[in-house]
Amino acid sequence: MSRQFDYLDDLEAFIAVAEHGSFTTGAVSLSTTPSVLSRAVTRLEQRLGAQLMRRTTRSVTLTESGRHYLEQARAAFNLLGEAERELQGQAGPLRGRVRMSVPTTYGHYRLPTLLARFAHRYPDVKVELNITNRNVDLAAEGVDLAIRLGDFSPGGLVARKLADEALCLVAAPAYLERAGVPQALADLERHRCIPFVLPRTGRVAPWLFRDGGRDIEWQPAPGIEVSDDVLGVVSLAVAGMGIAQSYDFIVHERIAQGELVEVLPALRGRTRPFSVIYAPHRLQSAATRAMIDVLVAARQS
Repeated sequence: MSRQFDYLDDLEAFIAVAEHGSFTTGAVSLSTTPSVLSRAVTRLEQRLGAQLMRRTTRSVTLTESGRHYLEQARAAFNLLGEAERELQGQAGPLRGRVRMSVPTTYGHYRLPTLLARFAHRYPDVKVELNITNRNVDLAAEGVDLAIRLGDFSPGGLVARKLADEALCLVAAPAYLERAGVPQALADLERHRCIPFVLPRTGRVAPWLFRDGGRDIEWQPAPGIEVSDDVLGVVSLAVAGMGIAQSYDFIVHERIAQGELVEVLPALRGRTRPFSVIYAPHRLQSAATRAMIDVLVAARQS
């Protein structure tokens, strides 16, 4: 009787190349050569009758069929790994790897404490952390989970809200001494504002206020526009360049230290949601589920 799964070595080669983005780096991870992996992927494509990768001299990208196959292949390998762990004893330490992508706001201010908690609980799990404000493609880039602004659920993925983070206006004392302290929303028209340009739309993000129970979206006229990294608006505000809107969890220490002053506190009350995004349960590793549990538990504590 012929072997039903005699191509598993080729499948492992395909996953390595897809996750590392090149035959050379994938070969290093498997202690082999690029030519061996290239032949393995070619055999797999011939077996499936579909092109999985587009190859150039400089890059390797997945086709649509390749992205779908990679997702299913990872799920199958995860199931095999969990079956092996169960046979070896459930009391053993959790092992594996979690690849996660988070924005700079969470990566610098919220996540370090949570990762320390996770590492203490699961010391044998390797965490690969990508801090970026780009919305990564989880399946195509081999990312297990991402934290994103919003409470939306991209196609085929699950979104669980982590927190509604409060917003406030801030400025440096030196700026307010020079330009005056605004007393009402209309006063902001006469001030230098430091807004953030949304990467998805290229438009300036409106500032959110609540006035007497009424929600307001106010469009700041930019003195300086900041894009890509929203933390830049805080750095510029600290330098006395103008007024910025940011999250409480980012600026509260600077306010306590006197580097920043809250402006128009009567108009606070609005929030923006952050969520963790991931594939459905059946496609997750045990290590990924453990990370999600730690993230979600922090919201409830």
